Amino acid sequence: MTTQSPMAARSSGTASAAERVPAWNEPVIRVRGVGVERSALLEKLGIRTVGDLLLHRPRRYEDRRKLVSIRDMELGVPVTVAGTVVASGVKWYQQRRKSVFEFVLDDGTGRLHCRWWNVPQMARAFAVGDTVLVFGKPNSVRPRQMDHPETERYESEDDPRVHLNRIVPIHALTEGLSGRVMRTLMWNAVMEFAGATPVLEPDLVPTVAADGKPWPTREQAVRDLHFPAEIDDSKRARERFALEEFLDLQLAIQRRRRNLESKAQPAPCAGDNRFMRPFLSGLGFRLTAAQTRVLKEIRADLGGPVPMRRLLQGDVGSGKTIVAACAALMALEGGFDVAVMAPTEILAMQLAAHFRRWLSPLGIPVVLRAGGRVETGDVVAKAGAPGVVVGTQALVQAGVEFERLGLVIIDEQHKFGVSQREELVRKGRFPHLLVMTATPIPRTLGLTLYGDLDVSLLDQLPEGRQVIRTHVRDEEALPKVWAFVKKELEAGRQAYVVCPRVAESENEDVRAVKRELGRVREALAPAVVEMVHGQMDAESRDSAMTAFREGRVAVLVATQVIEVGVDVPNASVIVILSAELFGLAQLHQLRGRVGRGSAASHCILVAREEKEASSERLRVIAETRDGFALAEADLKLRGPGEFLGQDQSGMPALRFGDLLNDGDLVRLARDLAREHLRGGGK
Repeated sequence: MTTQSPMAARSSGTASAAERVPAWNEPVIRVRGVGVERSALLEKLGIRTVGDLLLHRPRRYEDRRKLVSIRDMELGVPVTVAGTVVASGVKWYQQRRKSVFEFVLDDGTGRLHCRWWNVPQMARAFAVGDTVLVFGKPNSVRPRQMDHPETERYESEDDPRVHLNRIVPIHALTEGLSGRVMRTLMWNAVMEFAGATPVLEPDLVPTVAADGKPWPTREQAVRDLHFPAEIDDSKRARERFALEEFLDLQLAIQRRRRNLESKAQPAPCAGDNRFMRPFLSGLGFRLTAAQTRVLKEIRADLGGPVPMRRLLQGDVGSGKTIVAACAALMALEGGFDVAVMAPTEILAMQLAAHFRRWLSPLGIPVVLRAGGRVETGDVVAKAGAPGVVVGTQALVQAGVEFERLGLVIIDEQHKFGVSQREELVRKGRFPHLLVMTATPIPRTLGLTLYGDLDVSLLDQLPEGRQVIRTHVRDEEALPKVWAFVKKELEAGRQAYVVCPRVAESENEDVRAVKRELGRVREALAPAVVEMVHGQMDAESRDSAMTAFREGRVAVLVATQVIEVGVDVPNASVIVILSAELFGLAQLHQLRGRVGRGSAASHCILVAREEKEASSERLRVIAETRDGFALAEADLKLRGPGEFLGQDQSGMPALRFGDLLNDGDLVRLARDLAREHLRGGGK
């Protein structure tokens, strides 16, 4: 018995070429077997058109080609058997309120009893003498028996098989739509409309792939996606459509970049070093080789023929803020203003404090705009003189204008949507853009989300940064943890205690700041303990943070609002409660709050023994200090969507692309898109 490819089958109802082309975009009700009720069910899966149905990717495949004789079946092992129906009938019981339909299949080696409960109408589908394929798990071997198996009748060896004796697609479903019905509808759609697959404009998919094998045509890819002759055919079809998705994305990215370069007249911001020299000489330390290399790249961009669009990646503590300050000085030397946007008020305050400390001696004003307030600092801007404005999303609001905006710096870019980035850039006339992140972005995600940006990497930590020892403890060890923290406090150090929630919820097992504050005060008495979280009013939060920075508060109990930007060199220990609820990137960022001074530092993860994935995450963070290695591990553990968070509006919606494993396809798409646009394509 042979398996037939849908490529070899032909439907008598196939539309003419003239009819087929628009059919791809027509309502799915055009497909044979889809009525009003089924079209409503398909819409729940996002399927509205014929094309939507044909691109509804199977979740997996089952190979049902291997035929087994009835005599050789094993209990509980799924098998396909073929034979002839030798007996059939319905048995009623409980006064005809319940029934069982049964037929007996004979293949010459034995007999198989196939039973279905309470579907007496199935008696009309089978008759003695029918040749039938059956797939299922035997639930008895004496007699040999299957309950509710999948079946398919055939008359000759050449009849097409949809459900059995082939590689079978298993699609995502919704209530009221069975796998068998979905597969039948898909077969009908493929048979009638695969030839109507639109041609790509432009079609940049090469004829031959990097491995030397040809790419399938779009029509063949549609057929192989749902009804492949071999599993490798389905993989190739998926890769073909993934490449198309990445090409669409890369073309949009590269067109945006080309459009900017063709229209923009960038502000000349390379600078003359009149601010840079005294700034660097007053730092009291030398820049790392990585910082120096990145600053050369930035200076070249700021003096180049097109506006800078650069992503600065650097692990926690690699010195991104110093690089940002130097970039700002270059723009200020050119007579242009600088806007710095941070995701939280705490980080904006921290950045403003750093910039004021560094730039005030140079007579440069630094203004803070956050939470509806404006703070000008000690240095007052002179009329027409350039300055720095640091703020949160308030910077993109109406009414905030810049006279001569030359450079936009966005810190912790992954916390913002792409639209916010673009809004701030539009405040000026093609200003230069530097976006920074201390959350390392895996290579494939970087090419996808930030493909329009050049990338600089700070891959070196400044001298004197302490190695942070990471420990995983269960909650029974908390008394010992507090005893250790108390010793650190007695030595004059400070500590963070981080909880995933602000207040108590129905889940009493999750640690919350408001509940833990009293417990921490009791455990660490007589140390001064205060709290910080996102629901506090700005004045109270600022007061607590300032007291902690100045050493008047020894312990800060906080949520993840301290995840980025908080810099207190005297803090030597961070305790993270309910650590199993945090992602790897969050844990790494939180760990980076310590180790900033001269003292040995510790990160203590207190967790409940829960799911295997949580245990694996904590094991990885304890063993790995490299943020980029952690980012790759986090991507594998959580997937791209959760890795980036729900608010990352730049995340593309992909049906076929796999940002975890399709790095080669992303790079190929980028190269093909660049080559196409360089050649004059649109």
